[in-house]
Amino acid sequence: MPPADDPYSDRPSFWRRNADALWAIGVFVCTVVLTVASFPPFPAPEFAYAFAAPAIFWAYLRPGFKLYVGTMFAAQAVAWTILLGWLHHVTIGGLVVLGPLVGAWVGVWYLAVWWVMPRLRGREPGIRVLAVFGLAALWVLVEWTRSWLLGGFPWLPLSVSQWQRPILLQIASYTGGYAVSFILVFFNCGFAAYAHRLLREKEIGLRKRSPEFMAALLVLMFPSFLLLSEIFGQQRSEFVRVALVQPYIPQQVKWDSSKGPGILEVLETLTVNSAVTQPDLILWPEAVTPWAVRGDDTTRRFVEDLAQRAQTPLLLGSIAIENHGTSAEAWFNGAFVVTPDSGLQPGYYAKRQLVPFGEFVPLRPVFGWLRKFVEIGDDFQAGEDAHPLVISLPRGPIVVGPLICYEDIYPQLARSSALAGAEVLTVMTNNGWFGEGGAAYQHAAHSALRAVETRRPVIRVGNGGWSGWFDEFGNVRTVLTNSEGSVYFRGARSVVVSRDARWVGRNSYYTEHGDWFVALCAGFVVLGFAAVRPANPPCPSRAKVGRRR
Repeated sequence: MPPADDPYSDRPSFWRRNADALWAIGVFVCTVVLTVASFPPFPAPEFAYAFAAPAIFWAYLRPGFKLYVGTMFAAQAVAWTILLGWLHHVTIGGLVVLGPLVGAWVGVWYLAVWWVMPRLRGREPGIRVLAVFGLAALWVLVEWTRSWLLGGFPWLPLSVSQWQRPILLQIASYTGGYAVSFILVFFNCGFAAYAHRLLREKEIGLRKRSPEFMAALLVLMFPSFLLLSEIFGQQRSEFVRVALVQPYIPQQVKWDSSKGPGILEVLETLTVNSAVTQPDLILWPEAVTPWAVRGDDTTRRFVEDLAQRAQTPLLLGSIAIENHGTSAEAWFNGAFVVTPDSGLQPGYYAKRQLVPFGEFVPLRPVFGWLRKFVEIGDDFQAGEDAHPLVISLPRGPIVVGPLICYEDIYPQLARSSALAGAEVLTVMTNNGWFGEGGAAYQHAAHSALRAVETRRPVIRVGNGGWSGWFDEFGNVRTVLTNSEGSVYFRGARSVVVSRDARWVGRNSYYTEHGDWFVALCAGFVVLGFAAVRPANPPCPSRAKVGRRR
């Protein structure tokens, strides 16, 4: 028996003998790390340009179907469980189910990658580029289905990874955030194709050029440079001065009725102190009062007296109880306006997108037994329209489009508010449920996209953290932090919100025309897969990935 390190031995090396397992482990680790690091709270959005590249490169080598699919679904399940890890503050069971569920849905895209990539080897450049268009478009369709399937949970689309790189976001004013995801996935495919051409194909000189990578560079750079003019040359002027009140009431305290007077005292202190800065409007977060502002007379009188003392209108999140004490009683999670002169206004915004198993139990006859796991006493009712709120200010009335809780992760809701006439969007949320991890940053990142899509400023106020505002181009203009730089604290601050005169009284293309880009992507998918379909893979599906081609 020759020694294992004998260079003339016919015995395969360790790396060749275990090539399949080593590829699976390497791709699994790279995919998990790059996927998680691409999103907030991690400050590394550039990883989104390579998060799928290892898996795409591996697919070129035609690994076995079961090995590839098992690896990718496992990687997505782990990555999404980590990204949604803040859910453990609410429900461990929900995290264990939701993380792998979202990961499995995203993992469907990798089935197409496994089928397409090996069929591109040796094909004409046009077909290879068209196939990459199809894969990037398929990713868009997967994200789009996440926005509505089973009620929808479009948390952290790939485009959100670029929330602190607003140059790439500008195309969203025409296409929605889907085009940003398209560009990133296209670049991943092009990068992997170029790497494969350099490392695995026997081409020399200029023949090593990858048409997929060249197309990816064009897709990346062209929209960004084309839209630079929209970022520059802004004509900004002051629009409204808003005091953001961040009471930081822990969730266990909010549900304890004996703590109600203490919560009102915190709100009173913060509001009176913020009124000293003479804001035009004072903004409170979602469901901030311990009792319903519409349905409980004591709470109503409290907010009306506070608005009079501050001599400033309040826009606050609370509960409305309609038809109280009757068989037709209905509860709404809403946004309410309280003015110093007229008190609580009769019209209010009712939240349209309720949280399943949080604000209502879907299919109650089937899942009614889960009520004991739901903090609320009964189902909330969903609002039916955008219903922007008109608030009279000394400088003139403003039209506000409220979004409550996680409604800003749904692009269609922000779009409908803009279409209804909202000049500014406000996100009022209670993130006290989720601790001081990455949830507040992940949630805030969606608002950058909503601002660009609608070309409206987005003002955010959270119970526990990430309060501030984005301009129409997705730039973070102000974020409230304490002396230690943390967004998680109790306090209040006034911010001056400005607008670009070029977008006053004007809607973006996306606002007017909606998700036309999704339909275009459906066409790209058909064309891409039709172009690839006639070819068979150049190597047997059971070939070992470690064997040289």
